[in-house]
Amino acid sequence: MMFWSKNVSSLPVSVVLPDLLSALRGSKQVLLAAPTGAGKSTWLPLQILQQPDFQGRILLLEPRRLAARNVAQRLAELLGQQPGETVGYRMRSESRVGPATRLEVVTEGILTRMLQQDPMLEGVSLVILDEFHERSLQADLALALLLDVQQGLRDDLKILLMSATLDNQRLQALLPDAPVICSEGRSFPVERRYASLATNYRFDEAVARQVSQLLREESGSLLLFLPGVGEIQRVQTQLAAMIGSDIDLCPLYGALPLTEQRKAILPAAPGRRKVVLATNIAETSLTIEGIRLVVDAALERTGLFDTRTGLTRLITQRVSQASMTQRAGRAGRLEPGICLHLTAKDQAERATSHAEAEILHSDLASLWLDLLLWGCRDVSQLTWLDTPPEHNLRQAKQLLLRLGAVDNAGMLTAKGRHMASLGSEPRFAAMLIGAGQEADAVATAALLVAMLEEPARGSSDLRDSFHRRQPNWQKRAMQLQKRLKVTGGVADSELIAPLLAGAFPDRIARRRGAEGRYQLANGMGAMLESEEALTRYEWLIVPALIQGSAQPDARILQALPADIGELTRQCPQLSEQRTEVEWDQERGTLRAWRREQIGELVIKSQPLNKPDEAELHPAMLRWIRTKGLEVLNWTPQAEQLRIRLVCAQQWLPEESWPSAAEADLLASLEKWLLPAMSGVRDARGLKQLDAVSALLQLLTWSQRQQLDTVLPTHYTVPTGSRLPIRYDDEKPPALAVRLQEMFGEAKNPAVAGGRVPLVLELLSPAQRPLQITRDLAGFWQGAYREVQKEMKGRYPKHSWPDDPATALPTRRTKNIQRLPE
Repeated sequence: MMFWSKNVSSLPVSVVLPDLLSALRGSKQVLLAAPTGAGKSTWLPLQILQQPDFQGRILLLEPRRLAARNVAQRLAELLGQQPGETVGYRMRSESRVGPATRLEVVTEGILTRMLQQDPMLEGVSLVILDEFHERSLQADLALALLLDVQQGLRDDLKILLMSATLDNQRLQALLPDAPVICSEGRSFPVERRYASLATNYRFDEAVARQVSQLLREESGSLLLFLPGVGEIQRVQTQLAAMIGSDIDLCPLYGALPLTEQRKAILPAAPGRRKVVLATNIAETSLTIEGIRLVVDAALERTGLFDTRTGLTRLITQRVSQASMTQRAGRAGRLEPGICLHLTAKDQAERATSHAEAEILHSDLASLWLDLLLWGCRDVSQLTWLDTPPEHNLRQAKQLLLRLGAVDNAGMLTAKGRHMASLGSEPRFAAMLIGAGQEADAVATAALLVAMLEEPARGSSDLRDSFHRRQPNWQKRAMQLQKRLKVTGGVADSELIAPLLAGAFPDRIARRRGAEGRYQLANGMGAMLESEEALTRYEWLIVPALIQGSAQPDARILQALPADIGELTRQCPQLSEQRTEVEWDQERGTLRAWRREQIGELVIKSQPLNKPDEAELHPAMLRWIRTKGLEVLNWTPQAEQLRIRLVCAQQWLPEESWPSAAEADLLASLEKWLLPAMSGVRDARGLKQLDAVSALLQLLTWSQRQQLDTVLPTHYTVPTGSRLPIRYDDEKPPALAVRLQEMFGEAKNPAVAGGRVPLVLELLSPAQRPLQITRDLAGFWQGAYREVQKEMKGRYPKHSWPDDPATALPTRRTKNIQRLPE
């Protein structure tokens, strides 16, 4: 305790400690904005821990494993202890906690799993969400669940949100009763410079030149922010030839061994300088000692989930202004510093204020599985800073259905409940459960999950990685085996294919053509580099691939060759017998085939001469969905009926009209088209099918009557003529009628219960347009006078009364003598 109090005055956050403690005592949620280096992560939790108001445990959520481990290490050192005593940590593959642990640093869904196992969070007084500005998916989910716990179970539980750059306006809107505590900080001034990279050099060389120049001009160690590991390695190679012998190059990213991470984090040796080459991981609460200079490439690599492909696409983008502020702050911790942003100043000023939340562009399968286990069937049941997007949730639900985690009604199955309890990604959890209780299968699945969670760089052939036996994989695999309560087995390479196929059935791939191109079972294209040895195999299982921005095909990152015959024998559920129809160009008709398929991939195929309608008709419906509704006989009457249904849904929304948009009609073919297909066996039969009668299947008898009443096909004009109304998807309905037949009609006719006036195309006796109007009364009183004057001369034997609204209508058209128009 003495160590803490002795250092209070040196930490900026110490100034606001009394206010913060007071806010925590009086409020359920508190927001703390404190700049980089203020001590909010590596000092403040210890101060809260010794308060008599917080006798329970404190959970500190860090969004990154590297930061979590180092924050826990630093907090323990302040107590003169090792992690696992008063301060401990839990993460995916590592845990250091003991019976005396009161402050736990947790990460990567650990908090979510703790909440699922104990929603009351018994014994926990406070949950701190650190670096909340990063808006990680897990932090957003944790906040939503914690708020739910506060509202329904634990009104005494406290939540503290901390960051250097909180989006206070939005957070205060979400949490209106939460006090905001701001620490001004005591960092030294940082001179922020801007410079665009030279375009005549490659990115890595241009960055290295800027860094080496700054090192020559200024003293002190340097922190360089780069978008990814590839850039770190390439820039490091360039820098090695440009800097002096007294400078150490220290990469820093999550996959590095702990010893290498510590080398980058700790101060440089006496008489030496260091250059730390880091991803945006160095923006976090992680303290990197001895930095005076920062070079910011102003870029980050982020994943963008594509709901169309079901893949995450990596993109490199400009960082937000908040991130640039975070990065610059690293230069002013010890003394006045310099931050060089490698972008033009006007570009930096146009950057977004904060990064977009991960929840808005991520694969949400894990989140939805967690929500189902929580008992939530609708995201609106929880409080979100950003509501999960519906299209991403739809994709998540489809994947969980495919994996057997939910049933057709979307309810969690026993398998899904087991999957959610494991805390792994849904595909990985499905693989672990698919191993059953057989020890060798469980050992194989556990090793595969460990390999896929932290993939090795290099070979794309999973068989190469399987035999490498890296220590981190072995440790993680043993942890997963213990969680499954099946230990002692030996990983067997013969079991890899069926285990992978159970978790990635949509990622089974078949070679198409040359040059490493494949088609996946889900219909997508994928590719290997043409020189890859794996290209000689016809069938692959592809657990890891990524969608590039330039190529239409996804790039295969990891794959395993498969014997498709053996695989379908081991996993018969993968394939299905399907009858399909396709157009036979030579015969000019449809032809039926029986196929054994895995998704869109055909394993075997044989023609069918006379298939039963029960299997032929579903195949024809699938063909129609592929080709579109134009393969049917769309007579003008059928098209008008379809458009009337579209208009009814738009103009009379209070009635439950069926949707007749093309996409919805294609989706509901079984309801309206299939009943009309009796005796139809080919394309000619489809063209002869009565589409009007088929569409009427969508309506009840009373709806048919109502449709004819509110949106009639014809309108009876004053002369008694029954004229067709022309409906349109995008334009108002129209009626073409001779002007004289509308005499005596005072108001403009309308449909949809008087809501939609008809467009009247008023014609001359020779059926040529005279006027178009949706206001007949206004026409009679206005423009009619000009029409009357002109038409009297051309059609002298026709009636042109002065008061057409009350005149008798006429259909007289015979023996017309007229002047040329």
